[in-house]
Amino acid sequence: MKRFTYKATEKATRKTVSGTLQAESEKEAGKLLIEQGFIPDKIEEEDKKGLLNKYKNKVGTKDRIIFTRQFATLIGAGLPMSRSLKTAAEQSTSKAMRAVIEDVTASVEAGKSLSDAFSQHPDVFNDVYLSLVAAGEMSGTLDTALARLAAQDEKDSSMISKIRGAMVYPGIIFLVIIAVLAFMLVAVVPEVRKLYADMDKTLPGITQALVQISDFFSNQWWVVLIFLILTIYGLRVFRKTDSGKRFFALFKLNVPVFKSLFQRLYMNRFCRTMEMLLGTGVSMLDAIKISSRATSNYYMEEQFNSAGEKVKAGRPLSESVQELDYILPLVPQMINIGEQSGKIDEMIGKAAEVYENELDEKIANISTMIEPFLMVIMAGLIGIVIAGTLLPIYSLVSSIS
Repeated sequence: MKRFTYKATEKATRKTVSGTLQAESEKEAGKLLIEQGFIPDKIEEEDKKGLLNKYKNKVGTKDRIIFTRQFATLIGAGLPMSRSLKTAAEQSTSKAMRAVIEDVTASVEAGKSLSDAFSQHPDVFNDVYLSLVAAGEMSGTLDTALARLAAQDEKDSSMISKIRGAMVYPGIIFLVIIAVLAFMLVAVVPEVRKLYADMDKTLPGITQALVQISDFFSNQWWVVLIFLILTIYGLRVFRKTDSGKRFFALFKLNVPVFKSLFQRLYMNRFCRTMEMLLGTGVSMLDAIKISSRATSNYYMEEQFNSAGEKVKAGRPLSESVQELDYILPLVPQMINIGEQSGKIDEMIGKAAEVYENELDEKIANISTMIEPFLMVIMAGLIGIVIAGTLLPIYSLVSSIS
């Protein structure tokens, strides 16, 4: 399926609208617009509009949260779905989000269900979103489902922002380390070599090694640049393969300092999504499958899907989950309590709250944990450079004296 942007005129109101849709070809996109009551004016494949335009028209998480919250309020107030969508589009400050809502509105007015209309924009509405909307439509609790989605999106967005914010300070320290090393190698080491050459002295071993490193980066910088580009490209290609996805997923689960944070993040995502899905009437097997994808970790997705297969064969979810790798003990314990009490969604939601609180604490301590480690590395590397520059100078001064 290809993605197209369009401008069209609505037959009933003669109003010009724009948006995006998915179709096999430009001709098929035109037919879809006509079926929805529009006269196509311009249809263009999105990929042909360039990479810059693709990012320009990308819908942000904040835009989706605002739309979901407004849409839930309007539906809960008793407005018809089409009117609610149009009102939400008018209130949206994001051009990209407005175009998506207008396309969804056109699909709904053409007879499609809301979940089917949302599914035409998979880059905006993920599996969890579509499943909850579909469940809300079937059960008549669409406003509740949308409110839950908005709340969960807000929590996820807040959590990611906290993690990124906690990484700012360590990132600055790392850049300072690189800048200091680069300055010493490019500006100081060559002067030491020149001084020794003028005095016809032999450079010490450690200084000679630093000189060779300095010469390499000064004269062969293009080799370093090409190596970095090829390495980044190779990693990106590898990351798209199943082996690459599994490698990076396992790396996150085992990387020192961060592994406990990632494990709790994945447990929180799985439990919170399960709570939402089960609470809105989604079947257990579908909830497991969708929640496993919500972890955004390839290995954990495989693990939870294997648990789903055991549940399908008749085993309790608590036993199936307990046998998985990297599963924290609280998850199967709370699921077991939920199975016995008949309130599995509530119990798994409580587990999500526990991991959410633990995540807040660990995120707050990230800088504290990383700072000593970075300082040791910084001191060691700069110490080597200083030993290779100042000690030879001190040696020369001593010999002259």
